[in-house]
Amino acid sequence: MTISGTSATAQRAAQSSPERIDWVDYAKGICIIMVVMMHSVLGVEIAAGQTGYMHHLVEFAKPFRMPDFFLISGLFLAVVIDRDWRTYLDRKVIHFLYFYLLWVTIQFGFKAPGFAAEHGWPYVAQLYLMSFVEPFGTLWFIYMLPVFFVLTKATRNVSPLLIWTIAALLEIAPITTGWTMIDEFCARFVYFYSGYLFARQVFALSDQARARPILALIGLAAWAVVNTLLVYGGASELPVVSLALGFAGAVAIIVGGTLLAKMRWLTVIRFFGEHSIVIYLAFFLPMATSRAVLLKFAPFDIGTISLLVTISGIVGALMIWWLALRVHANFLFERPAAFWIAPKKQGARLQAAE
Repeated sequence: MTISGTSATAQRAAQSSPERIDWVDYAKGICIIMVVMMHSVLGVEIAAGQTGYMHHLVEFAKPFRMPDFFLISGLFLAVVIDRDWRTYLDRKVIHFLYFYLLWVTIQFGFKAPGFAAEHGWPYVAQLYLMSFVEPFGTLWFIYMLPVFFVLTKATRNVSPLLIWTIAALLEIAPITTGWTMIDEFCARFVYFYSGYLFARQVFALSDQARARPILALIGLAAWAVVNTLLVYGGASELPVVSLALGFAGAVAIIVGGTLLAKMRWLTVIRFFGEHSIVIYLAFFLPMATSRAVLLKFAPFDIGTISLLVTISGIVGALMIWWLALRVHANFLFERPAAFWIAPKKQGARLQAAE
């Protein structure tokens, strides 16, 4: 069984690579900002041994930060899921594994001396090999996506309602084993599969928000209040509540991205969304560097340092991308032809993490 309810907008976007959907890029931009913010803020606070005002934003976004990213990642799957397995694996598995293998090696190149000084080089070698079983650091998202893509295609002839129900129950459980792949799969697959399964409804929601912006703003305000009360009331991680907040937050990001696109405000966020995988892959280096420098020399409070580290991570990643293109190190962000297992479309460039 193939999901046939994908909107005409999504169909056109998938079939015509130059065309992008504005609100999707805005939503992805918001998502990547929240991801960088989380890593930046928590990293600063751990290093400093205290929290700042940015911690409240991180806590507010926790229920929906990753659910909305995964839901958006599944939105366009219905229009490509019936491709032959070779092409599908090339675009949805090899693509992400290439960047994972490359960037986990780059991250180890920077972190290995510190690990070796503390634990010795045999430990570093063991940790590097384990990174192919247990995702390393910030890169677990692109390690997980191929699993979701393969599973969804492999089960496309199974009742979608059955798959969705099982996925929802896994999130509700909740399951905690200490292994990232198992825990994150159980916690996140329901959102990815929902993006695939309910793509038509998601695009219809965006159309409604664009047509009725005042009502959409009222809905966003109500959601923000409820999310805040549940987060700071300590109930946001309860079974069922966490699932509801994950979906509610994803809807809020979709509506918010749609309203920003309608008004053409904060176009820099759309730019971040268009280059979300660039930021995701490279932000660790400027984030870590700016954190060390600011904590040592900056006369600011922890909250402001956290904000500056977040900005540095995003801007720094884009600067690394810009520099890589200038020195013809495109392989850092574009998969070379040697690593394609299916014919490459004429003019095909880096795929976004969709």
